Amino acid sequence: MSDNAPKINQKINFNDTKIAFESKTDGQLTKAHFLFKVMSSSGLVKLGNTLTKIAIGIHFPVGWAARPTLYAHFVGGETIQKCNKAVETLGRYNVKAILDYSVEGTDNDEAIEAALQETIQSIKNAGKNPNIPFAVFKPTAFGNSAALERASEGLDLSEYDKKELQKFKDRVNTLCKTAFEADIPILVDAEDTWFQNIFDVVVTEMMEKYNKEKAIVFNTYQMYRWDRLDILKQAHKAATEGAYYLGAKFVRGAYMEKERARAEEKGYKDPIQPDKDATDRDYNLALKYCIENIENITIFNGTHNEYSSQYMVDLMAEHGIAKDDARCWFSQLYGMSDHISFNLAKEGYNVAKYLPYGPVRHVLPYLLRRAEENTSAKGQSGRELQLIETEVRRRKDNK
Repeated sequence: MSDNAPKINQKINFNDTKIAFESKTDGQLTKAHFLFKVMSSSGLVKLGNTLTKIAIGIHFPVGWAARPTLYAHFVGGETIQKCNKAVETLGRYNVKAILDYSVEGTDNDEAIEAALQETIQSIKNAGKNPNIPFAVFKPTAFGNSAALERASEGLDLSEYDKKELQKFKDRVNTLCKTAFEADIPILVDAEDTWFQNIFDVVVTEMMEKYNKEKAIVFNTYQMYRWDRLDILKQAHKAATEGAYYLGAKFVRGAYMEKERARAEEKGYKDPIQPDKDATDRDYNLALKYCIENIENITIFNGTHNEYSSQYMVDLMAEHGIAKDDARCWFSQLYGMSDHISFNLAKEGYNVAKYLPYGPVRHVLPYLLRRAEENTSAKGQSGRELQLIETEVRRRKDNK
């Protein structure tokens, strides 16, 4: 057993709000409380999102309203440089950052090239900053969506589609090669099911190429899909047979309603788990499988779920894996679940916050999703509110 291995059955105190909000001023806590109070009302969120989408559609400037509220809470800044303050603040508490250029994808080659160059700069910046241990990209930002959908569904491709698919592969290779040369692991986000098959193929090709010595390229598994546990095991089998390392990032998933509606409309089997219990089961089974096969897997546990965080802590202890083992990471989104991030980091585990950045007008779709997810996720806003209120009371009592 490693000297730094956690004790068996070590329990993380996720209710320790002093540690959770140590990086927040009283003013920041007050703003966060207001924000989550609003997001706890589904009616207000739906109305606000509808009005914002209309405003964006008619090019009405909405940045003035978003910047001091949603943007300030969930986003690091407009540029890599403007994220430095947030990165440094997190780093003081042993919490790392992952800069995520959160601009929505487009089929315009000029916009794709701009996103490519920005992501390359983000990767290179990570290579120079010890507080940024990963790079990340959203694959739909780098290809023609119609061509990618046809390729993913196994349809016959036109010459145009083939050229677009090759351009996508070349761009992904450029990003992965840049990450390899910078010695920075790169996370490839998961997307809608109608794109994911081709992404799985391309990411596997990148792993075969760049993961010979350690996990540089990571695929993402959305465990609210009923097929992902088997896909994970198949990916590990391929990695073992191909003598390369598997990079596995886990999330529960973010597109359930859209996925179910499309499946019903087009008459194919619903790709989503029957209920949350099934999602939780497969998520935790995936963590268990990876820990049991840690010799050639690196795990990125992207969750706001306290049980899944504690479960991985328990698995690491059971298998004698050091808290700071470079093959085991925990992650949450910036502005959410600080009680998980900061308490894990305080105990010496590897923790990284996803830190979105980009111009306000371009990041608004991301922010609207955050608001909707906090409203729809069972108890998410309520839990955040409870923790913030507990810390506000604690601070008042200690003055």
